[in-house]
Order: sequence, then structure tokens, then C-alpha cells
Amino acid sequence: MLVGQNPGVEEDKTGKPFVGSSGKFLNAVLNKNGIKRRDLFITSVVKHKTPDNRMPKPDEIKACMPYLTRQIAAVKPEIIVLMGTVAWQVPRDKGVMYIETYHPSAAMRFPKMRKKFEEDFSSLKERL
Repeated sequence: MLVGQNPGVEEDKTGKPFVGSSGKFLNAVLNKNGIKRRDLFITSVVKHKTPDNRMPKPDEIKACMPYLTRQIAAVKPEIIVLMGTVAWQVPRDKGVMYIETYHPSAAMRFPKMRKKFEEDFSSLKERL
């Protein structure tokens, strides 16, 4: 399971996660590591686009967290990749491995973050 921050403009239009530029970058990293997107459940903490694509506010995160918690319970993932500081706030369940990494949009822009993001997905490949 991959968990991001919240939908952006393209995601809001299509109703699908990570389909904009950060989604294309995520797809490239997944493909590089032989991970098939169709084998993953991809979601976000906040379920709606925020005005001007700003960072979700604490009350928005709190309001949406129960929905994510139910998704996790339904999917029963063995590994959850938390992408970005909003996703890092997800409560942890015993028996689930959590990998904290940067959000794809940050990893695209900053070389140090990109390196760690790519390393994290390389280690995910080894764990699958």
C-alpha cells in the first residue's frame, strides 16, 4: 500500500491517485524496480484537493484519518509506504512494516530527496 498526502488537480479531475506529474515520476521509479502499479493499493491521507494545492491542515488530516484507517483494515497490507510528512502521521499497526519516504513531488525536485526516494523503493522491491 502506498499512502500520499492528498489529491492534486489531475487526481481530482480523474478520481485516480497519482496521475499527474508526481504520478508519472512514481510510475518511473516503480517500473525501474520491477514493481507493478496494478499490484499496489494507492491512496492518500486527505481525500480531497485542498485550495491552491496547499498542505492539508491538521483538522483536515484528523477528519480524513478514519477513512484511511478503514482502507488499511480492508486491504490488510503487509507493507505501507508513507510518502511525505502528512502520510508520516498515519497511526501504526502491529504486524505492518512501514517505510517512510519523501513525497514523489518533492523527490522530483530535490536531488537528495530523490536519491532516498529511489533507495526506499529499491529496498521495497527486495522486501516484496
